Amino acid sequence: MPVIDLTPPAAAAKAAEQGLKLRAAHKRGGTRVGVARARQLTKREPLSADVVKRMASYFARHAVDKTGKDFDNAENPSAGFIAWQLWGGDAGRDWAETKKAELAEKG
Repeated sequence: MPVIDLTPPAAAAKAAEQGLKLRAAHKRGGTRVGVARARQLTKREPLSADVVKRMASYFARHAVDKTGKDFDNAENPSAGFIAWQLWGGDAGRDWAETKKAELAEKG
């Protein structure tokens, strides 16, 4: 049975790095868990299956944030946008959902 590569993609690492910079600049967005996740993603080291599943759950719960005020306002991004980026942004969401499905298939 093939091993599932759980190394985050470069695009998710880039989004997480942006989230860390935005959080520092605007003093808002994300939790300690989100910051820890961003640091993991920027290192691009393989994540555990549990972390990948938590990422997918985060994005499912917070999809509503994308409809919030200033979600993608470059000058004044919302706390929700910053948190979304900390978790890897859209690239992180797509990757986590794909990997979660692969893990479920593997059993």
